[in-house]
Amino acid sequence: MHERSFNPSLIIGIVAFLSVVHVSRGPWSMAQEKNSVLHKYSAELFSAVAETPIPYRLLAPIGVEAGKQYPLVLFLHGAGERGNDNQKQLVHAAVDFAHPKRMKRFPAFVVFPQCPSEQRWVESAWDLPSGRGEFDPAPSKPMKATLELVDKLIDELPVDPRRVYVAGLSMGGQGAWFAAASKPHRFAAMLEVCGGGDPTWATSYRGIPIWALHGQKDNVVPISRAREMVVALTEVGHSPELRYTEYPGVGHNSWDQTFKRDDVFEWLFAQRKP
Repeated sequence: MHERSFNPSLIIGIVAFLSVVHVSRGPWSMAQEKNSVLHKYSAELFSAVAETPIPYRLLAPIGVEAGKQYPLVLFLHGAGERGNDNQKQLVHAAVDFAHPKRMKRFPAFVVFPQCPSEQRWVESAWDLPSGRGEFDPAPSKPMKATLELVDKLIDELPVDPRRVYVAGLSMGGQGAWFAAASKPHRFAAMLEVCGGGDPTWATSYRGIPIWALHGQKDNVVPISRAREMVVALTEVGHSPELRYTEYPGVGHNSWDQTFKRDDVFEWLFAQRKP
């Protein structure tokens, strides 16, 4: 695994790490997690002003304390999880957020909206070698509804507005690039896996810590999409933090190992707006 950590004064470099930190599963097996995950996420429906009803699943902290505020994570799924069953969007990463040890250590609200079939978080092709000029400033209908949903949850739940995060994979990684840049800036950090952005938007991410992760052998979303974003952000002196991870020999599925990493969760939940 190659990981790069950047700041505006550094030339892009690669630091090799020898191991990936995994969460200790212990007696809680993956089969048990998959069987129980639907019960941990309440099934909801948001009828947005955008007139695109969005089914979503919501994970709440265990034992919400009166007077206490909690982080909120928006998670955007990939293309294969689109639909209206309000279940498929939990196929990836939902188990990792709902793991008992994670819920105890990082109590948070986690929302998984579901994008309708034949629509996208960002109406742009994800398999292009470059995303330059590809992002329409106007959000897609599912993205508009989802951002409205985030605003609603911030208003109605005991959410700490300084600790609202966006994460996503593949098509949802592309969505994370869009959501993080959207105004007003809602998110204290962005965690993006195997998606692609638009490098002409680089200045729109100022003030947002970013960690992008991608498999070098990805044949769905080319690795060039991740690299061009990192270069563009570095060239405009992105701050306060830019992290970049390439997984050697890994194809499109770089999310399984990403969301088993304790350091990914530690980084995400440590971020907060000034």
